[in-house]
Amino acid sequence: MAIAITPTWKTSYVGSSSMSWRVAEELRKRGVDAEPLIVDPLVNLLKLDPQVAAESHIELAVKYLEEGKKLVDGDPVQASEKLYKAAEEAVKALATHFNLREVLEDVEKSGRWSVGRLEKAVLRISERVGGWLSVAWDRAWALHVWGFHETKFDSEDVRARLPDIEKMVLEARRIVERK
Repeated sequence: MAIAITPTWKTSYVGSSSMSWRVAEELRKRGVDAEPLIVDPLVNLLKLDPQVAAESHIELAVKYLEEGKKLVDGDPVQASEKLYKAAEEAVKALATHFNLREVLEDVEKSGRWSVGRLEKAVLRISERVGGWLSVAWDRAWALHVWGFHETKFDSEDVRARLPDIEKMVLEARRIVERK
């Protein structure tokens, strides 16, 4: 007599990877997007080509930009954070693309991007692409602080900053895809 063994655990899919259902459920409850938390560690672990890493960050930037645009009128707080995350991923993509060793080595050593590392990356990238990037980054930072954390921005305030974030993401994509 054969006995069928069925697993008692569940898996959940985040992007194209699977993880524990319990972990995925906790992430969902807390509003945490696992993809950006997974990209950098996997890139480092697998020693992926920097172009692949930059393209991965661009994919996330575009995803967050689109999500943020859809939320501007209905949920300006979440739109603010999505648009900030789009800008953050664009900066990570450009830092990788331009091989900003000082910043990238510090990120790898610490295991994460910090505000200070992002700021250094923005300064170095702006030297290459122009001061508009620093201005756009400051607008993204305002979304993060005043739109998301302090919840002081309404839809009009978020919408006013959207073109700068969109330019960051689209220009980053153009630069990274140009190879």
